[in-house]
Amino acid sequence: MEKEELEQLLGSGSDQLQKLNNIVLKAIEEEKLLSQKLIEFEDKNLPFSSMMADRMATFGGSWKFIIIFFCVMLSWIALNIYWMAKPFDPYPFILLNLVLSSIAALQAPVIMMSQNRKEEKDRQRAINDYLVNLKAEVEIRNMHEKLDLLMAEQMKTLFDIQKEQMIIMEDIKTILTKK
Repeated sequence: MEKEELEQLLGSGSDQLQKLNNIVLKAIEEEKLLSQKLIEFEDKNLPFSSMMADRMATFGGSWKFIIIFFCVMLSWIALNIYWMAKPFDPYPFILLNLVLSSIAALQAPVIMMSQNRKEEKDRQRAINDYLVNLKAEVEIRNMHEKLDLLMAEQMKTLFDIQKEQMIIMEDIKTILTKK
């Protein structure tokens, strides 16, 4: 009967470990689900205006745009100064200034729209990162609690085993003293 109790005590420790393992696996699965939910925020169905604003902002902020724009301006000036007998935009280049002002007036709001949308996306990513960090902190705290529980259960089991061993040793001692 004492051997059966000892096996039961040892078995209860492995049952406790199995329960803890199941809890940890469930928490890991929940973490995966949270990660999958956070990925869903990606830009998949953007409106046409947002896609155009992004493309224009990307092109307007590139070296390609600067080089093309610089070449167009030099060509405009050279055409009006050297190659045309009657220039369509004489020296103070009023028409060129109008074109440059119009481009700047149209390009600035488009770039701002794109930047505002990207800023909102970054803000949402920061919130998502915070949620993941918060979840990790909660999971770490839960793991500490589970480890503390596991240690307490193991200590209890060890004390019970030690108690059983002491009883067995006392029985052996009485048997040996009787002989």
